[in-house]
Amino acid sequence: MADKELATFRERWKQELSHKKEQHFHGRAPSTSSSSGDVPHESSRGDAPKNQHLTCSEDNAVSGRKELGEVADTEDQPEYVSIARSLLDGRTSPLLERIQEERTRRKRQYHNMTDACRASLQQEKQPKGRREEELVEQLIEDLNEVNDIPFFDVELPYELALKIFQYLTCAELGRCAQVSRAWRVLAEDGVLWFRMCTREGYHPHASVSDSPCWKSTLRDCRSSAKAVRSNWKNRVGSISQLQFELGKVLCDVSSCDNYVLAGYTSGDVRLWDTLHWDATSSFLKANSLSAHTSPRPHVSHVQVNATVAAAAYQDGCIDLWSTETGGEPIHHYQLPGSIQALALSPDTPVLVSAADSDVRLDGANDCGYWRTLCHAQLPKPVQTVVVVPGRVGEHPVVAIAAGESVHLLIPGEEEELQLLHSVYGHPVTCLDASDSLIAFGVKRAGWAMHDGGNKIHVYTLETSKPAVCVGGSPGDFTCINLRDSPPHLLVCGNKDRRVRVFDLRTGSSVLSLYAHHLGVTSVQADDWKVVSGGGEGLVCVWEMRMGAKLWEMHNRHPVRHVRFSSSTLLTANIPDDKSPRGACITDDDLTAHRRHRGIICHYDFSEDALSPDHVLPICRSDYVDSYGYNYNIGLAVPYDRLSGSHPSL
Repeated sequence: MADKELATFRERWKQELSHKKEQHFHGRAPSTSSSSGDVPHESSRGDAPKNQHLTCSEDNAVSGRKELGEVADTEDQPEYVSIARSLLDGRTSPLLERIQEERTRRKRQYHNMTDACRASLQQEKQPKGRREEELVEQLIEDLNEVNDIPFFDVELPYELALKIFQYLTCAELGRCAQVSRAWRVLAEDGVLWFRMCTREGYHPHASVSDSPCWKSTLRDCRSSAKAVRSNWKNRVGSISQLQFELGKVLCDVSSCDNYVLAGYTSGDVRLWDTLHWDATSSFLKANSLSAHTSPRPHVSHVQVNATVAAAAYQDGCIDLWSTETGGEPIHHYQLPGSIQALALSPDTPVLVSAADSDVRLDGANDCGYWRTLCHAQLPKPVQTVVVVPGRVGEHPVVAIAAGESVHLLIPGEEEELQLLHSVYGHPVTCLDASDSLIAFGVKRAGWAMHDGGNKIHVYTLETSKPAVCVGGSPGDFTCINLRDSPPHLLVCGNKDRRVRVFDLRTGSSVLSLYAHHLGVTSVQADDWKVVSGGGEGLVCVWEMRMGAKLWEMHNRHPVRHVRFSSSTLLTANIPDDKSPRGACITDDDLTAHRRHRGIICHYDFSEDALSPDHVLPICRSDYVDSYGYNYNIGLAVPYDRLSGSHPSL
């Protein structure tokens, strides 16, 4: 019965829809009254008994379907007609499904926007480094969910992808290499590992074609650096002594890279190449004027860089040699009076010499010929001169300390001599410069000592303005190393027996070490260690992070020179007394005066330092040399003969 009634209802609804379409086609808009009047007209055609059996719920459904049919006739919503037709065909209503889908879509969109806002707020609160790590991890997690990487395989050029990968670390490159084959090719590209190798300081002058696999090269370099650091800490390596006995007393020492230059009271100058320290030292001949003078003047100062070596004598003569050829000087001149200071640029052919208050600057042109660049006259005698490094292709800049003043000498400028700092009654005790900063220690007196004591002033070269003032010690600052120190750090020594490391960004003290009981005379530091020398002849190696002493070595005479590289250390103990009693050049037995000469020690902490080629000459004696000052084991031969002639012994 119910099925018949439903079929009758559908038939009547189809007739109504067809009737309304005909009215709309003839331009007559259906009204509510006409539609309501049609329903009883249709129900009066013999079907009234059947309609009496409809329930209330069916009446409500019929009225709702009528309203739906009326709305479907409008032109702006024709899809409702299809909905009504689907209802007439007996299917479930798709309108409810569409409404439910729309609600689900809006809810999902709302949750996505909320999660994105929350993630952005959390990223703003997190540190930059941690945020980058999380971004890389999220990227890898997202890539694990897909099989294709179109933005790296198809759309993004290889060069641009390589540009993105160069900002990743070794660990991140290893993780990216596990994503796909395309990413593995990118992560193992030789250019990436070459740049990473040079960025960490390995093979700075190499090119990409110098190694078939820069990834393996970087791994080997890191392994070697780790072994060298372990050798440094445990004092494992070889030691050699650079001596020239006929030179008599050591006067001054300078070193650069693998070259070591030494001057003696005999007037001799010797040059060693530490890469081949077994070989005999290069003999650098003096100029004809000093060579024929009797007695020959002492060597007062020496300087060396990668291309030239310079020496100043007590008579005011200055000689310049080539490190490749040696022999005769390539340049020579003389200043009136005794040479007070001598400085050679570490990376350019520029030499500065000062005698009393006169300063002379010499340089080489493109053809290699040396000439005088400028002269300067200062109001007070010069104490220290330093050539600012990193000025290749530009005018050289020289920092000069004279009394209480610090000047800048810049040839080619309108005002060649510029005053940088001057305070009456506060003399400058030490001076050093980097490519952008100049640092010098100032000795205070009187009421100024109540303002923290002696200070170190740091100026910027670009503006010639003070950058920071550090320190505060009752003792005088004796040495400063700014050029070889890590970025933003300054290491210095003081007469109060302490080595201090300052952070130039904050002006605070990073490290303070009680090192030498006769004061600190020389110091140098890198990113993890500090090496200091004292007036008592002690060389100390410290670990910067822990502030602990790793080891020490002692020799007679004060330590005046300390320089180290990644795997080598050079120290020089130079006597204060250059004319000891009884030390005459005409003496036959020079070994009696060894304690007066001073000593140069070269330490090698590289991995192959224990190979036979690095054993000291005394341990590889051929029993032929009989010179006492060579300490040859052949001296034991006469005692063997003596013991052989007396069997009872």
